[in-house]
Amino acid sequence: MADLRLMIAQIRPKKADYAENLRRLGGVFAQVAGMGEPPDLIVFPETVLTGYFLEGGVRELTVTGGTLFRDLAAQHALSGAPPVDVALGFYEEFRNRYYNSALYASLGGAEPRIRHVHRKVFLPTYGLFDEERFVEHGHSVRAFDTGWGRAALAVCEDVWHSVVPTLAALDGAQLIIVPSASPARGVDPAEDRTDDAAGRPASVRRWEMLIRRVAEEHGVYVALAQLVGFEGGKGLQGSSLIVGPSGDVLARGPLFEEALLTATLNLEEITRARFEQPLLADLETQLLNLLRSADGSPPPVEYAAADEGSYHAEPGPTARHPIVSSLPDSDPLEIDPALTEQWLVEFLRDEVVRRRGFEKGIVGLSGGIDSSVTATVAARALGCQNVIGVRMPYRTSSPESLEHAAQVAEQLGIQLLTVDITGAVDGYIEAVGGESDPSRRGNVMARMRMITLFDLSMKYQALPLGTGNKTERLLGYFTWHGDDAPPVNPLGDLFKTQVRGLAQHLGVPEAVIHKPATADLVRGQTDEADLGISYDRADRILHWLLRGLKDHEIVSLGFEPDEVALVSKRLHATHWKRRLPTVAMVSSTAIGESYLRPVDY
Repeated sequence: MADLRLMIAQIRPKKADYAENLRRLGGVFAQVAGMGEPPDLIVFPETVLTGYFLEGGVRELTVTGGTLFRDLAAQHALSGAPPVDVALGFYEEFRNRYYNSALYASLGGAEPRIRHVHRKVFLPTYGLFDEERFVEHGHSVRAFDTGWGRAALAVCEDVWHSVVPTLAALDGAQLIIVPSASPARGVDPAEDRTDDAAGRPASVRRWEMLIRRVAEEHGVYVALAQLVGFEGGKGLQGSSLIVGPSGDVLARGPLFEEALLTATLNLEEITRARFEQPLLADLETQLLNLLRSADGSPPPVEYAAADEGSYHAEPGPTARHPIVSSLPDSDPLEIDPALTEQWLVEFLRDEVVRRRGFEKGIVGLSGGIDSSVTATVAARALGCQNVIGVRMPYRTSSPESLEHAAQVAEQLGIQLLTVDITGAVDGYIEAVGGESDPSRRGNVMARMRMITLFDLSMKYQALPLGTGNKTERLLGYFTWHGDDAPPVNPLGDLFKTQVRGLAQHLGVPEAVIHKPATADLVRGQTDEADLGISYDRADRILHWLLRGLKDHEIVSLGFEPDEVALVSKRLHATHWKRRLPTVAMVSSTAIGESYLRPVDY
C-alpha cells in the first residue's frame, strides 16, 4: 500500500465508564461509515476507555486484550463502517498482572484479529504521576506487520526515551503510533515562540519538538493521539499530531477540545526522507560498535593517569556557592493571559457541567480581585445567566467592597444576591459567651459565608466556585474549612501577581485591580499588613522555594534574609491546612492511603 489514510480521534472519555466510552468509539466508527474516503487506520489515545488517573480504580477497569477486541468488533459491526484498523490505549489484565497497554487490531474484512499489544515500558512515577504503584512495566518494543505495512506502538512516556523509537525503527516500523494522556503544564509566554506556537502550553510545545525530532531522526511517520478533558483539575491537553518522516507537521489537533484529525501518509516519502538524511542507516552501521562500548569492555584508547586531573577537579569552596546569583532577565511569574483564560474556561466547563452535572456556578463576590476574576471566568465558561454572585457583608465590612462587587456583577451581567451575615455571626458569638477576639470572629465570619454559599448552592442548584489563589494557599492565609471549602477552584494554581495580570486581560475594573487586597474580616485589615510582606516579593520567594532552592540561595538573588525566612516558615508550617484531616490508620484499606480513588472517579 503506497498511501495510508490515517485518522486520530482526540477523545474526552467519561471517567471510569468503560461501556459508555466504548459506545463513543462506536460513534466514531459510525462517522467513518458516512465518509466518502474512510480511513484505513483510526488511532485513539491512551486509556481512552476509562480515563487516565484511576489510581486504585485501575483493577476495577482492566480488561484482557481479547475482551477489548470482541467489544470493539461488536461496535464496529453495529456502525456499518467498512473494514478498518484501530490502535488505542487501555488498562489491560494479562497473565494475572495489570498493564497500561496499547492494542492494534483489524476490524471487519476477511481477517479481523489482534495484530499486536504493546505494554508500556517506562512508567512515570514522579510529580503528579504514580503509575508504578498501580501497573507493571512492559519489557519489549517491537514492530509488527499490518495490511498496509509495518508499525510500532509506544505509550506516552515510552517515546520520551530515545531507545524506544530507535528500536521500533530498527525493527522496520514505518509508522510509530503514540497513544498518550499528557496533562498540560506551563502558561508561561515563550521567548522564542513562533506564530504557530502562540497560545499553547509549554508541554504542548515540548511534545511537538519531541515528535518532530523522532520522525526526522528515524525517517518515520509518527501519530501522537492525545486524550482531552480534565481529571481532578489536570487538563489533558489534546494537540494531537501527525508528523511526516522529514519532521513536517501534517495535522495538529486543537487544545483541550475533541477533534478528528486526518492525513494521507505516502509511505514512499519514507524512502526519500531516509535517502536525504540517512541517520537510521548510519545507526544500523555503527550499532554493533556502540553496543560493544557499553558492555564494560575497555575503550580502544587508554588515557594516562596523569590526564585524570583534567577531568576530575577536586571540590573546593566554590562547590558551596549558590546555584544562581542573580535574578533572571525575564519575570519567572509572567503568564500568557489568553492561554490562561482558555485553560480556566475549559476547566470550569468540564468540571462543573460535564463531570458534576451542574449548569450553574455560585461565587462569593467580595469586591476583591480574586472573586472578580473567578466570576468573570465563570461567566465566560457557563454563560452570564448561569452565574450567581453573592455579597455577604458583616457590619464592619467596607462599603467600597459592596460597591465593587456590584460593579463587577453589573459589568458581567450576572445575578447578584446580598445576604447580611451580621445577625448570624453575632448570634453565634453571643451563644458561646459573647466574647471573641478579632481572629476568632474573622474565622466565624469566613465559615458563615461558606454556610451561606453552600445553602444557596442547594437552593439554586449551583456549584460553589472557589476564589483562593496559590499564594494564599501556600502561606496558609485562609480560614480552614472556610475560604478553602468550595469543591472547584480555578485560581488555586495562580500566584496573586498572576491573578492580577489575568484580571487586566479579562477587563476587571481598574478600581478592583489596584486597591489593597483584604480579607475584609477586620476593619482596616489588609493582606500584606497581615503577612508582613508584599505579594510581589512573597510570590517570587515562593516560586523559588517550589523550584527547590534553599533559603540562602534565594537570598543570593537579592531578597532580604528576614523576608525569605518569613515566607519559608509560613510555607512549611501550614502543610496541614492543605490536607484532609489526619486519620488514624488501623487497617490495610485506609481511605486515601490504600483505598485510592481520584475525586472525579
